[in-house]
Amino acid sequence: MISASREELLAEIQTYIGRMPSLSTTVMKVMEVCNQPNTSPNDLNRVISLDPVLTGQVLKLINSAYYSLPNQVTTLTRAIIMLGLNTVKNLAISTAVLDAIGKEGSHCFSMDSFWTHSLCVGVTAKALAAIKKIPLAVQEEYFVAGLLHDLGKVPFSNCFPEEYKSVLELADLQRCSLLRAEEMIFGFDHHITGKMIAEKWQLSKNIQACLSHHHHPEDIIQEHKDLVNTVAAANLFANIFEFGTAGDRFQEIPDVVQTLDITEMSWHQMAALTQTVEEEIEKAQVFLHVTG
Repeated sequence: MISASREELLAEIQTYIGRMPSLSTTVMKVMEVCNQPNTSPNDLNRVISLDPVLTGQVLKLINSAYYSLPNQVTTLTRAIIMLGLNTVKNLAISTAVLDAIGKEGSHCFSMDSFWTHSLCVGVTAKALAAIKKIPLAVQEEYFVAGLLHDLGKVPFSNCFPEEYKSVLELADLQRCSLLRAEEMIFGFDHHITGKMIAEKWQLSKNIQACLSHHHHPEDIIQEHKDLVNTVAAANLFANIFEFGTAGDRFQEIPDVVQTLDITEMSWHQMAALTQTVEEEIEKAQVFLHVTG
């Protein structure tokens, strides 16, 4: 079916990723400023306020049902103070990534279903973080990691549409994970391609770890373990309850047991989130339209 070697296929995907839109200079600067230990709200305000489009997008998100703030926020300075540096940074990153990927589309699956799945993983990861009493200022990173976890499927789908359709068919036929089907046909999987995208966009090590290990969280180093474990559990939840789809229709029993085990979550706890997650997905839809 595929005559090229694994190395040739990887090189083709690397070329494709190299041509994907870069994150804007402003967003790169936002990440740089927020990584400095003594950054103040004013420092971040100075960077974002130079970009009227990004300023408008952040204000639109902050005033949406997703945050349900009691009063309208009309200035960027106020938004940064109310939500904190990390939350505004993550808003800027997720908005920019959605904007870039939105231009790509997919040849093999509906992007509406793909993003519904991704939103579900994001809001579920954030809900699980809240259950674990992760500090509020950090919970938004769980949402962003969940939202972006499956980006590696987009280059596969667009570089090799016919072959990737065969991957989807093989996963259905063998009732196996998409990751296993990708490995069987291509010799590598969307963990690898996700890591390539995360590196191109210089996303945080935490986010990179989620893109490259969300199906195998047991392999991740301690520093990133809780975030990756939580996103893995959220991904399992989204796939089993079929909130959207990114092609992973079948869950292998060892993976389910292992994911629940390492995340220290019971299935009862996970299933109880269904209504909350539905409501939060509805609110989080604003992320898909904020760049329009």
